[in-house]
Amino acid sequence: MEIDYSIKFIKQLKKAPKSIQVSVRERLGMFVSDTFSPLLNNHALKGKYQGGRSINITGDWRAVYQIVSQGSTAYFIALGTHGQLYK
Repeated sequence: MEIDYSIKFIKQLKKAPKSIQVSVRERLGMFVSDTFSPLLNNHALKGKYQGGRSINITGDWRAVYQIVSQGSTAYFIALGTHGQLYK
């Protein structure tokens, strides 16, 4: 599966603490290898992000993505803490 990023996601990643930036790279590598690894807690979303999915970056940080291009690309659209994303 290919990965692409929205401009919003890239900006949020640049503003995130360095430790989170490192964790994002590690988790995205894991995502490419095993999209449904239990460590990622990959799950469907409701509400504002309905139709999207989320993976865990750390205990509180999440990355939200959508499947595009007929299921061949994961398009990451948002990054933040649980409270920032789901208020």
